[in-house]
Amino acid sequence: MNTSVDIDRYDRPLSWSRTVARELVHRASVAEVLLTDVRPVRGGGFEAAASWPRSHPTFPRGGDLHSPLMIVETLRQLGIYIPLRYLAVQPSANLVITDLFFEVDPTAEPRLVSGATGVTCRVAVSGLRHDADGAVNGLRLDVDYLAGGVRFARAGGGARFFRPEQYDAVREGRTTATAPAGPADRTRPEPGGVGVSGAHDVVIGTDGATLLVEPADMRHPYFFDHATDHLPGMIVLEAARQAAAFVSRGRLLRPTAGRLKTARFIEYAPPARVLCVPHHATCVFRFFQDGQQKAFGVLRYQ
Repeated sequence: MNTSVDIDRYDRPLSWSRTVARELVHRASVAEVLLTDVRPVRGGGFEAAASWPRSHPTFPRGGDLHSPLMIVETLRQLGIYIPLRYLAVQPSANLVITDLFFEVDPTAEPRLVSGATGVTCRVAVSGLRHDADGAVNGLRLDVDYLAGGVRFARAGGGARFFRPEQYDAVREGRTTATAPAGPADRTRPEPGGVGVSGAHDVVIGTDGATLLVEPADMRHPYFFDHATDHLPGMIVLEAARQAAAFVSRGRLLRPTAGRLKTARFIEYAPPARVLCVPHHATCVFRFFQDGQQKAFGVLRYQ
């Protein structure tokens, strides 16, 4: 950890007054930054403040509740900010999510109010990995989420950090370097049937009986906020959620828990196939591309 941090950083209260620098959470738009403050805690770990907007343009709401995907996006931003700010990971490094989980307590989660919801995050860092030069190249985060002093959710996951030359070596031979210029002409589910506000938020399409991951809007302000050379992890998770809603005919809309394991990079082309099997209050999903299983996981509902 960076030992140059001033001692008063441990004692001052968290602030929700302004967002952190957008480049430290890999966002191009300030509107997509959820974190407002992150500070180390005496004895180890971190405490963070996040501001969840009442109406996010992408994440679907369940009545007067925030989307559980806000939990995952907050985790993603913490997993970038903490290594860049406190663990000397270089800004040029490429972040790769290896796995993640989330779960929310429906009896404790905050209700929407006018304005934003102030969320406190208590973060534990473990599993630090270092390369031969001593630089951090991997870690795990576990996060508790509180609103009004009450814990309502938890999430965690693993990440790897690659220097540019390492990432180029890992990605050598990839089929596509950037997202396609426009969406494919696919038959897509109705937005309401998969729990999104508009047609441009739909990220799956159908080819006969096959479900494919093909976002309707390749300039979507959240999913394509910045350029990537592979399908972003948040699209993968949202595609799984939408596939569960579609296959269950709208019965499984808002997961309260989930796990995702990314075994390989999912390319933009050919479109990945998502296989989704609901069973009572769970839905198991798998992503296939070029004959390989690229990611898998499970969503749970109440």
